[in-house]
Amino acid sequence: MIGTDIQHAKNLLEAGELVAIPTETVYGLAANAYNDKAVSEIFRVKNRPSFDPLIVHVGRWEQVAEFVVEIPEQAQHLAARFMPGPLTLLLPKNERLSDIVTAGSPQVAVRMPNHYLTQQLLHLLSFPLAAPSANPFGYISPTTARHVADQLDEQVPYILDGGACTIGIESTILGFENGTPTIYRKGGLTIEMIEDAIGPVAVKPYSTSQPQAPGMLQSHYAPRIPLKIGAIGELLSAFEPNRTGVLAFRRKVPVVPAANQVVLSKNGDFAEAARNLFAGMRYLDGLDLDVILAEPVPEMGLGRAINDRLRRAAAQEG
Repeated sequence: MIGTDIQHAKNLLEAGELVAIPTETVYGLAANAYNDKAVSEIFRVKNRPSFDPLIVHVGRWEQVAEFVVEIPEQAQHLAARFMPGPLTLLLPKNERLSDIVTAGSPQVAVRMPNHYLTQQLLHLLSFPLAAPSANPFGYISPTTARHVADQLDEQVPYILDGGACTIGIESTILGFENGTPTIYRKGGLTIEMIEDAIGPVAVKPYSTSQPQAPGMLQSHYAPRIPLKIGAIGELLSAFEPNRTGVLAFRRKVPVVPAANQVVLSKNGDFAEAARNLFAGMRYLDGLDLDVILAEPVPEMGLGRAINDRLRRAAAQEG
């Protein structure tokens, strides 16, 4: 069921049930982070491998002290500047949080979502929420309540409808490796903004197993129709135009039917392109096509995160 009843969502979560929640990035599939049975249900419903950790969501930064050992000074600075917002911090956890949440890692991923409904919900709860994206594991992340319902409706007691996500790609994940600020996942907060706040950061490549943080797997965010990245004009020579989908940055191509194409941002705006990315992929994946061709965007700002999602949507794990 889809609705906007925060009290109903609260009651379900307190009873150990799952609730899909809106955030500014993507919709999450949430459970009481202190309830191991409820957290295990997230993995079951998503068919998510147990080695892939979850993000813990809080309504107040002070709440983090309940389940972490320490907070580095740079983490405090980033939290003060960018939370609530599309930033997740990796911090050393204490025994309050189960290893189920962190997939056995001694670190927990923490963030404060910047969405008015979910903020209200979190402030009503006496516990944080563990929540990955609310979609079958590996598939395109949901950016509307309808996306969640289309995939998980019968398995989720309630979907809290907060409208379309305003950012549209997952949060940036940052941790501290031997004291060095390190980006584990590119996302809705740009590297430039982080470096402006704390100075240079390292950037981790993605991982294929035992990821150190959520969202690091090489093949992820993928449509069911094969997706290929490159110069669309060159790629098209190998495919039948009428059976091809195009995910373009700024303009459509003339030989492919217009209904088979999605333009992420006619004005070349990265924020608009990010908001439209997953919805565009879902639209094309719903058509009767043989392949989806996607062009990379300029590798700067949010473009880095968009290209990261495209590369992983195109990756085929062996």
